[in-house]
Amino acid sequence: MTLRVLFVGGSGQISLPCVIQAVAAGHDVTIVNRGISDVDLPTSVSRKIGDMDDHQSYAAAVDGTYDVVCQFLVFEPAQAMRDIAQFTGKTKQYIFISSASAYRKPVTDFPITESVPLDNPYWHYSRQKAACEKLLLEQDRLPVTIVRPSHTIRTKFPTAFGEGDTAVSRMLRDLPIIVPGDGKALWTLTRAEDFAPPFVGLFGKSEAVGEAFHLTSDHAYPWDAIYQAIGRAVGARPDLVHVPTDNLVQFHPDWVGFLKGDKAYSVQFDNAKIKSVVGEFSCEHDLDTLLREPREHWLAKGGPEAARPSDDFDNLFDQIIALQRQVQI
Repeated sequence: MTLRVLFVGGSGQISLPCVIQAVAAGHDVTIVNRGISDVDLPTSVSRKIGDMDDHQSYAAAVDGTYDVVCQFLVFEPAQAMRDIAQFTGKTKQYIFISSASAYRKPVTDFPITESVPLDNPYWHYSRQKAACEKLLLEQDRLPVTIVRPSHTIRTKFPTAFGEGDTAVSRMLRDLPIIVPGDGKALWTLTRAEDFAPPFVGLFGKSEAVGEAFHLTSDHAYPWDAIYQAIGRAVGARPDLVHVPTDNLVQFHPDWVGFLKGDKAYSVQFDNAKIKSVVGEFSCEHDLDTLLREPREHWLAKGGPEAARPSDDFDNLFDQIIALQRQVQI
């Protein structure tokens, strides 16, 4: 069955593969975004220009009726309220992209299911996503489905601090890399191309309306193994230095959300709920294969010649590592 599908976003890390998958599934796809990305889209995709920060241009761009609306760019309740007003009576299913980082921290439930409370005291981003979910699920005008991705990768190497270029640059310069904790915390990585088929499988499913699902790989990896795989991808042997998370956030308070609100804890997800609606699906589990696409994008940018570190991160890493190694002596 062909559905009329609107993607708000459509060119991002997760949304672009979902657009491609939706077209492959035979749907009539329109995307709305600011039009600043030059990504290649399937020729059948209609593209409209609209800015979430400009109410008039956004409202004009998304105006129309759609079977499914996929909202990738709402991050706060005021935006969700605007979408409720905008799309009520104009769509049969509004899919809100939330975040698995909204689950309760510290992590106490393994594997994580959708029944875990949304309670993250450390990260404002996650609390805002949870607030959007609450608003959307408590209203009865707009038929809503919630999807919670975890760490989904496509063009960027997965790192604990979001320091991808700095980490790669340090590896290539034979400088040590910080890994939070003891490096053994398990972290779930999902390729965007593996995320897309079950995501599109939710389209038009009445049993998905009024429900929340996380959508991730079933596999998890120690952070040490992730950094070692990045090293193999770029032809380096990383020197890993383990630093307690509580020490790291004292040096750089902005890391509280990234670490204590997310990546400092082992996470592994039970995907039984979404599989009960869309059927079985599988995700790549070999780390080297997972990193092929990020490696290809890194090479396309220039590879080693393009590995530009952030001076602030670089200097901070040197300072922390020096102090940590003094403690270890």
